[in-house]
Amino acid sequence: MMNVSRPRSARRAELLAAGAATVTVVLWASAFVSIRSAGAAYSPGALALGRLTAGVLVLGAICLWRREGIPPRSAWRGILVSGVLWFGFYMVALNWGEQQVDAGTAALVVNVGPILIALLGARLLRDSVPPRLLAGMAVSFAGAVTVGLSMSGEGGSSVLGVVLCLLAAMAYAAGVVAQKPALGTGSPLQVTTYGCLVGAVVCLPFAGQLVREAADAPVSATLNMVYLGVFPTALAFTTWAYALTRTTASRMGATTYAVPALVVLMSWLALGEVPGPLTLLGGALCLAGVAVSRSRAGTGTRAGSGAAGPAGTVPAPPGPEEDREGTPGVREAPDAREARPDRASGSM
Repeated sequence: MMNVSRPRSARRAELLAAGAATVTVVLWASAFVSIRSAGAAYSPGALALGRLTAGVLVLGAICLWRREGIPPRSAWRGILVSGVLWFGFYMVALNWGEQQVDAGTAALVVNVGPILIALLGARLLRDSVPPRLLAGMAVSFAGAVTVGLSMSGEGGSSVLGVVLCLLAAMAYAAGVVAQKPALGTGSPLQVTTYGCLVGAVVCLPFAGQLVREAADAPVSATLNMVYLGVFPTALAFTTWAYALTRTTASRMGATTYAVPALVVLMSWLALGEVPGPLTLLGGALCLAGVAVSRSRAGTGTRAGSGAAGPAGTVPAPPGPEEDREGTPGVREAPDAREARPDRASGSM
C-alpha cells in the first residue's frame, strides 16, 4: 500500500505544480494587454506603484488571515533582491517598453528571460540543464530574435521599446534566481508578499505622479491597474512561487515561453493589435520551444520500482518526512536537485 501511495502523491504534486504554472502563464499574458491599456493614462512608474500597492493590500490581507508571519531571516536576501529587481525595476521598465511597442512584441522580447534564468541558475543555483531543455530554449530564443528583426525597421521609438523590454527580461531573470533560495525557508505566500512590498517601496518616488494621474484617468484605466495588482501580481506571482518550489528555475522559466502566443491572441481580441508575419512566426517558434523543453525523455521505469515518478522526481526510500505542503514520498532526482539555501545563498 505504501509503495502505491507514494507514486500517487508524486503525481498529485506534479499536477498541482503544473496547474499553478498554468495559472501564472495565463495571468501574466493578460498583464501585457492590461499594461498596454492602462499605459494610455498612467506613466510607467505610477502604473507600477499602483499595481504593486493593490497587490500588497491583497497579499497582506491573505497573510493576516492565514497568520503567515514574517519570513525567516535566511529568506530576506532573496526577497530583497527579487523585490528590487523583479517587482520594482522590471515593472517600470516593462510599462515603459509597452508604450513603445505593442503587447505581443513586448511579451516576445521579454521572454529572452528564460535563457538568462537557465544560465544564471546553472552558475549560481547549480541547476542542471538537460539537452531537451537547452533545445527548447534555443527554439524559443530564435522566436525572440525573430521579433527583434521584425521591429528593426520601425524607427527609434521601437528600438527603445525593445531595449527596455530586454532590460526588463534581465531584471526578471535575476529576480527569479534570487527568489529560488528564499523559497527554501520562506513560504511562497511570504516570499511573494514581502517581495511585492519591497517593490512598492522602491516605486514610492512615483507616488506624486500616481495621485495626479489617478485624478484624471478614466475608470477603465484605473480598473486595469487594480486588475494588474490583484491577479497578475498577487495571484500569479504566488502560484509562480508555489510551482518554483517544486522544480528548477530553468524549467519554470521555459514554461513562460507560452506567454507570447497567448498575448498575441489576447491583444488581438482586446486591443485590435495584430503583430506582423515575422512576429507571429516568432510566437510559433516560442510555443514549439516550450513543447520541446517540457517533453520527457523516453526512459523506462527504474529498476526495483513499480512506476516511474513525475519528471524530475523519483519515489523516495521508506520513512521520508513530509514537506511543507504535506506531500510525502517525493525527493528530487539527481538531474533536478537544487542547491540548498545555505549553499546557494553565498552565490547571490
